Amino acid sequence: MRPRFTVAVLALSSMYTAAAAGALIQNQSKNTWDGVFTEAQSKRGEGLYTQSCSMCHGPDLAGLDTAPALTGGEFNTDWNDLPLDDLFERMRTTMPADAPGTLSRQQYADVLSFVLVKGGFPAGQTELSPESAALKEVKFLTKKP
Repeated sequence: MRPRFTVAVLALSSMYTAAAAGALIQNQSKNTWDGVFTEAQSKRGEGLYTQSCSMCHGPDLAGLDTAPALTGGEFNTDWNDLPLDDLFERMRTTMPADAPGTLSRQQYADVLSFVLVKGGFPAGQTELSPESAALKEVKFLTKKP
């Protein structure tokens, strides 16, 4: 009797471990390499960027005068391993410099998707959400995992 009980317990334990591992993988946050925005969204963001951001950050996102670059080494280092919500909130509360907070949350998400595509990150099938909770689940990763 004891061997069957042990086998049953081991079988249930293995099933539980597999289920828990599956749930853990499913609940892991996304990152910038997972296609967290769409091409159409980045195109909308490009127009908004040109209109509201390029006068300070330049047409190529390389930065002008005191406005920093929005792609490349220093930008990537500053935001690496942080949730996209941190970058989104920085944009939303401080940009454009002459009129912070004047874009809608959706427009800021569109501009952020343009910044990501210019940074070499891939587009996907789902738009980047403008909601903080969703943005907190996406990590800015400089290097592809």
